[in-house]
Amino acid sequence: MTLKTDLLENLAAIPAADWDALACPGASGGTRPTDPFTTHRFLSALESSGSTGTGTGWQARPLVIRDDHRPLAVAPLYVKTHSQGEYIFDHGWAQAYERAGGRYYPKLQIAVPFTPATGRRLLHAPDAPHARDALIESAIGLAEGNRLSSLHITFCTGEEAETLAARHGLLHRVTQQFHWENRGYTTFDDFLNDLSSRKRKMIRKERETARASGLTIRQLTGDDIQPHHWDAFWTFYQDTGARKWGTPYLTRRFFTLAHETMRDDMLLVLAEHPDGTPVAGALNFIGRDTLYGRYWGCIEDHPCLHFELCYYQAIDWAIAHHLPRVEAGAQGEHKLARGYLPTPVHSLHHITDPSLRDAVARYLQAERRAVDEEIEVLTAYGPFRRVTAEE
Repeated sequence: MTLKTDLLENLAAIPAADWDALACPGASGGTRPTDPFTTHRFLSALESSGSTGTGTGWQARPLVIRDDHRPLAVAPLYVKTHSQGEYIFDHGWAQAYERAGGRYYPKLQIAVPFTPATGRRLLHAPDAPHARDALIESAIGLAEGNRLSSLHITFCTGEEAETLAARHGLLHRVTQQFHWENRGYTTFDDFLNDLSSRKRKMIRKERETARASGLTIRQLTGDDIQPHHWDAFWTFYQDTGARKWGTPYLTRRFFTLAHETMRDDMLLVLAEHPDGTPVAGALNFIGRDTLYGRYWGCIEDHPCLHFELCYYQAIDWAIAHHLPRVEAGAQGEHKLARGYLPTPVHSLHHITDPSLRDAVARYLQAERRAVDEEIEVLTAYGPFRRVTAEE
């Protein structure tokens, strides 16, 4: 069978049905995709809204592997001219390479822009696993053939990382995030009863403090989300983005387009004054088995409101809807005390310059040992109560 590689100009060059058949197989008849972020509608909203594309440093060049009849595998490939919005940091690699006289940018990135959420990155038909190898070989060939410094595959699954590192010589990087796991809870109190007494009291106090503000907290999804809610959330998002990144990554139009095609895949948690004026909000995306916390912002400071909207409301919603997991985004050791445990996160890297590749490989070996030790220590100091032999 002859396989053909296509490097597309944009996501609009492939029909949504063809892309989604590979990105989220099995998501039909109302079933949610496992990963909402690799769907055609999410990536298209980024492109069509101007959040990615010309002038953003994220130029989409989707990669497609076909046989004579159909697409067999696709990857959300981007040409990057900086390292912003990735959450797997390689700034030090870039600085070292450029100090040595090399040119680190542009580079290639297989990723979901601005989204530190684990999911499949090499999207292939279930009956064509060989197409995944062709996909990664083509991506490596693009980097090598165009004399680019590197190819990066970020927030891939652990299976992708282990298999492709062994099969294609990619460098495997392990970092960490904090995720909440549903241990069969049916209520929030069930979760609290799993914690040590001190952490249980702390969380109850934080929730009481947030509620004492007099604000009404609402969970909105689907048609309950209205345009004026996005206007309010855009204000919150701009404030957070300006403080964290200098310039927010997403445009206002992104939220309009996402509402049109993904409102059933989003949970918007708002805190409002009694007159209905929103003052803070947290945006989550809903996957088949995971609630993904993505953005938070506010225009008024209220004690513990951040914890309530971002963490406890997400746990409440996940329990009520029988989701096994909440991913609360990148970084944040403060999540540990609130029931979110350290979890390995995987990425893959192909470095074309042998000297830089050797240096990065040594660094990743040391980093992985340090991350493994940190996860072990943090887990031991987690908030869950110790089970005695009598129990």
